[in-house]
Amino acid sequence: MPTIGELVRARAGDARTGLWFEDSSWTWAEVVDAAAQRGAFLRAHAPTDAPFHVGVLLDNVPEFWFTLCGAALAGATVVGINPTRRGAELARDIAHTDCAFVLTETSHLDLFDAAGSVGSTERLHVIDEPAWPEALAPFAGAPLPATEVSPADTFMLIFTSGTTGAPKAVRMGHARLAAYGGKLVEMFGLGPDDVCYSVMPLFHSNAVVAGFANVIAAGAAGVLRRRFSATSFLPDVRRYGITFFNYVGKPLSYILATPEAPDDAENSLRIAFGNEAALLDIDRFARRFGCLVADGYGSTEGGLNMSRTPETPKGSLGLPVAPIRAVILDPDNGKECAPAAFDAAGRLLNAEAAIGEIVNPDGGGGFEGYYNNPEADAERMRDGVYWTGDLGYRDAQGFFYFAGRSGDWLRVDGENFAATPVELVLARHAEVVVAAVYAVPSVDVGDEVMVALHLRSGSVFDPDAFVAFVAAQPDFSPKWMPRFVRVTGGLPSTATQKVLKRVLRHEHWECDDPVWWRPGRASELRRLTPEDVGVLRARFVDREREHLIGH
Repeated sequence: MPTIGELVRARAGDARTGLWFEDSSWTWAEVVDAAAQRGAFLRAHAPTDAPFHVGVLLDNVPEFWFTLCGAALAGATVVGINPTRRGAELARDIAHTDCAFVLTETSHLDLFDAAGSVGSTERLHVIDEPAWPEALAPFAGAPLPATEVSPADTFMLIFTSGTTGAPKAVRMGHARLAAYGGKLVEMFGLGPDDVCYSVMPLFHSNAVVAGFANVIAAGAAGVLRRRFSATSFLPDVRRYGITFFNYVGKPLSYILATPEAPDDAENSLRIAFGNEAALLDIDRFARRFGCLVADGYGSTEGGLNMSRTPETPKGSLGLPVAPIRAVILDPDNGKECAPAAFDAAGRLLNAEAAIGEIVNPDGGGGFEGYYNNPEADAERMRDGVYWTGDLGYRDAQGFFYFAGRSGDWLRVDGENFAATPVELVLARHAEVVVAAVYAVPSVDVGDEVMVALHLRSGSVFDPDAFVAFVAAQPDFSPKWMPRFVRVTGGLPSTATQKVLKRVLRHEHWECDDPVWWRPGRASELRRLTPEDVGVLRARFVDREREHLIGH
């Protein structure tokens, strides 16, 4: 299996277009030259007494690609840093992964303001300030480095979140990433004539696998957009002749929300590939834009992947990708759960007996472990079994269905995060006694953030003041902003005063307590009315997701 560096070397001297960004383009030969320059810079500044880790906190800009390629040549490990992290949380991520230095841009410098010494040391390189091209200049025209890199070496550390508060850094080896890229080339017949649209953030595994590795393996052209834009999607497809598009989470929903035109299907797009799309959106997107939508199930860890087949029942994740197997186990006793039984309407009849955790019984598959986190490794791999952390059930024909998450964590817009860090920030509010953060279903796909606030006696909830408080917290990620806020005089608890979040999830926003919510993407909260509840329920029915909100 080749390394990512060998895939980069294979593009040397290639005069075809390798990368587009806005109005600029680079041939593959120019991409490789830029990578060699970065690789030489990295080698010259490699630490002698610490891991050779390069943190990258950038939007989807060419420098991210050049650094990925340069690190692959130099034998460095790239650490993808999430720009929704900030302050102490950002500092923790950088320290935890032993970054020797960090690349960023001026638009993200404010994230470092509360990050201690990280933002004030020589370790920070700002790519759109004069010092960066000056630092690179001595390495212009550098030959491809002679560094020997093993397929088993870690190419990238990609943060993901599980059931604990702090994100975990997943090891992504050269061989695994190259294999993923090659598999996509094989599955979809990608080649030099294809143009691949990369708008998912490159710190995320979806983009590195399906918006970078596959492009290099195919010798196709990549198109980078700084950030995803639903309104720019079709104009970009037509402008660059895009044939392949990767996504995770809600992008299909956002694109489908744009005004429809009779000629939408008159475009070059062949394939949209990703995971976690809403079931209805898969068919709607394929019809509207005249392309194949291939939606699957998987994780950054790589322990288990599933894909749909033509025979896959409605609502199912599909089947495990061979040679991987999967079963549903009861996490309490390790026994296999019963097959799912359905009524004539397709409702699950034996949830208690059928739902368990989705696992790989044969081991970790592609899982290479977490960096600097043996406790998380032990949690993921137990008794030779890979536990995904996802709940599911399996029908009598062997098809799998997703049923939620076993840990106290949320997935919003394709990103996982734990509830505890959000609760710790909200607990700073002077009027909050306890804040319980939990996931409630999104109308489209994934989760929405809901918080139940137990306020001090005599306090009155002020929604504007709450929003202002949240906005003032330097370490509060935008993804954490609650969609629903429940205000209560007491939270359901166990005898040991542990909040019963399963009760809160079950009641969601249809409860006896007053609830405020954000109807759209604005930050303002307003009181949820019975009419609003009716509209929400109707939307779940329209999206065929009413089973997620029960009663």
